[in-house]
Amino acid sequence: MPTTSTLRRALLYVPSSSQKFLSKSLLLPHTTDNITYDLEDSVTSSLKPTARTNLLSHLSSLPKPPPNIGELAVRINAISTPYALTDLTTLAPLPSSTLSTIVIPKVNSPSDLTFVIDILRQVSPQNEPPKKVIALIESAKAVMDLKQICEAGKGCLDGLIFAAEDFALDLSLTRTPSLREFLYARSAIATAARAFELSSTIDLVCTSYKGEEGKARLEEECRDGKEVGFNGKQCIHPSQVEIAQRMFAPDEKEVEWAVRVVIADEKAQAAGRGAWTLDDKMIDAPVVGKAHSVVTKAEKCAIDVEGLRRKWQGQEPE
Repeated sequence: MPTTSTLRRALLYVPSSSQKFLSKSLLLPHTTDNITYDLEDSVTSSLKPTARTNLLSHLSSLPKPPPNIGELAVRINAISTPYALTDLTTLAPLPSSTLSTIVIPKVNSPSDLTFVIDILRQVSPQNEPPKKVIALIESAKAVMDLKQICEAGKGCLDGLIFAAEDFALDLSLTRTPSLREFLYARSAIATAARAFELSSTIDLVCTSYKGEEGKARLEEECRDGKEVGFNGKQCIHPSQVEIAQRMFAPDEKEVEWAVRVVIADEKAQAAGRGAWTLDDKMIDAPVVGKAHSVVTKAEKCAIDVEGLRRKWQGQEPE
């Protein structure tokens, strides 16, 4: 499985059929964890060859992503379509320094994943690690086969994405603001991603993005997704990225608490103390492990952890 964890608090889809959108994607005013160029849902059948050609030209001009973009990915067409193989053989030969990740829609079985992985191993540049893949989970069958799908992707699979609209279609569900109808599927996906130590578990698209109401709805969905176990959000508009990345980063109080725990634990370990307290709360191994995890993520999110360490350098275990 991947040896490093990739930060994908926001996964922003950009239609590859639009040369204007391709160019503008490199000029976003804020740091973006992931841009996923789309060849699937946002591109009509008649424009898919043009979109593929546009994207190849666009990516070929980039030796690596700009400094404000963490990762460039492409969502290919579903394996069941006549477009997927050409998508892969056209784009996968690009160096991983430019295109590092392939997003696979409608992964319904382990064979969908192994098909893509086999092609990637054949056409990817030699002397490079295989590209990472992320699987979109969009059906009841996929949810029931999550274990087998994750096992089939070992070594390449780096994340799972929940596609709510296709899942709702499959089960004849109506999406509601509570998202209660998706709770089982979302919990299953988040749990599977954690069990297989995948970097990312990315939640459903928020279709509201305009005005204060849209922003509030996005924040609510991000908060809910984080509570279920997701660590990122699909975005369909650049205005959603900053909110998603802020919501899926540790908040200020959480990071400060984690830093205090880590510093106090270092001193407790040096003194040979197993259990201790902080602010009248018992601190044990799971709490310390969680604190280290929060600190690591905070550093990836460019939060000033060193500044907090200096502030709390005198923290002692109680």
